[in-house]
Amino acid sequence: MKFYNSEAGAELAVLENVPLLKPGELSSLMADAVKQLLREGESAHTVASYRTALRYWAGWFALRYGSALTLPLPASAAQQFIVDHIQRQTGSGLHHELPDPIDQALVTAGLKGKIGPMALGTLVHRLAVLSKLHQDHKLFNPCADPQVRHLLAMTRRAHAKRGALPQRKDALVATGLRSALDTCGVDLKGLRDRALLLFAWSTGGRRRSEVAGADMRWLKPIGPLEYSYQMGVSKTNQDATARNENFKPVVGTAAAALEAWLKAAVITEGPLFRRIGKGGRIGAALSPAAVRDIVKARCGAAGLVGDFSAHSLRSGFVTEAVRQDVPLAETMAMTGHRSVQSLIGYARGSGGKHTALRLLGESTSD
Repeated sequence: MKFYNSEAGAELAVLENVPLLKPGELSSLMADAVKQLLREGESAHTVASYRTALRYWAGWFALRYGSALTLPLPASAAQQFIVDHIQRQTGSGLHHELPDPIDQALVTAGLKGKIGPMALGTLVHRLAVLSKLHQDHKLFNPCADPQVRHLLAMTRRAHAKRGALPQRKDALVATGLRSALDTCGVDLKGLRDRALLLFAWSTGGRRRSEVAGADMRWLKPIGPLEYSYQMGVSKTNQDATARNENFKPVVGTAAAALEAWLKAAVITEGPLFRRIGKGGRIGAALSPAAVRDIVKARCGAAGLVGDFSAHSLRSGFVTEAVRQDVPLAETMAMTGHRSVQSLIGYARGSGGKHTALRLLGESTSD
């Protein structure tokens, strides 16, 4: 069989050794390829969080209903999940419905961190994963049921009225960062941690996954103590769209710290920040969890008061930029934010330097 392709300007023939497909159907091989692409497109952190959530759903359902979880899940089960895990106000105080033996069994099985009610953010994530699971299988979605949606909305409102506000990590602003840097010695770990903190903070407050995934391929020398680091996939740029703000400057103190670490660790290719084993052996790339632990450890060693984690680098950069009146456009170019609202959400107060304070003639602090 032959046909003429006017666009290609050529006569094409059907190949005998290549099976023909039906336009309205997805072959089993093609379906597997689609799944693989979808899976590859998801971040490792997202995939891991989905797996954790689904394991919990399966464990909770088995213990609560005495059978394996099957889809579609009825809306009543989603409602039961909410009241089992979230406290409500009763005549005798706060109470939730998860029986103590089941609660203990979930903890013992490693599916739950501790006895007691679930954080609202965790519950919302668990329901979101259940919702996506049903959407992916094109099944009735219990989370879209009006009663489930209303119950979740009222649960959020009850938490707010109760004063159970979302807890945010403290910002590691410039003064705190300097204190954390002062704890870094001249040994390999000290050089690495100093370079890591300065790189992550000064390039706009990089997320822990971005720091763990930083690679020599994207680091380009520009001049003395001056580099350009090209960001790839990130939370605010999932498809690695080419943008001018993808290129982050690494200059001055941050560049000097990075050079010192790379030279001491003899790193010329591969991950920027590595594990350090016994005898100073340089190992594989740090994990995102290790980046978090380094930030927490350095803040603790510096005696900083507050709840610090890897996210403190990002909120610290934004907070410091607000304090020093850096134009929002410049700050957003560094952080990668696409909206002012999202950016301001990272600011942890401005140290009294709100322009609005001047409306009543109030002086502002530096």
